[in-house]
Amino acid sequence: METSRKLAKYDRLYDQIKQYIQTTEDIWARLATMEAVLHHKMQSFFWTGVYVLVDGDLIVRSYQGPVACQKLRNGGVCWAAINSGETVIVDNVEEFPGHIACNAASKSEIVIPLRDPEGRIFGCLDVDSDQLGAFDREDEAGLKKILSLLYQSDSVK
Repeated sequence: METSRKLAKYDRLYDQIKQYIQTTEDIWARLATMEAVLHHKMQSFFWTGVYVLVDGDLIVRSYQGPVACQKLRNGGVCWAAINSGETVIVDNVEEFPGHIACNAASKSEIVIPLRDPEGRIFGCLDVDSDQLGAFDREDEAGLKKILSLLYQSDSVK
């Protein structure tokens, strides 16, 4: 998708999601809504979900798409994002050392660490595509903007 069109789409989704989540401050409800909207509105999103840290493992919390890996031990794209504290974009998951294949149709991936209000990482947003090279820094910027809604309380009614 052309960069300006992609950013404009993320802006529209931000506004839409902000409207949907304005009745609750519960981050799990907000994340589930974000996942559903993103998964159904972004054509290249094959799997969209959240993994959370539990006793040293990443456990799937909620998602849209095919059945997910339930537990991720230290390795793969999600752990690379958790361990670095940075977004990881992978153009071809088969070329990523230690990639954990939850679904053979997954070709590319973006993972963004999730932080609590104090800045501690508690999990990650994981988005897979069945297309190679589906994600770029515009996706990172758009997804981070949407994730900024997690703790906004000014819109709660």
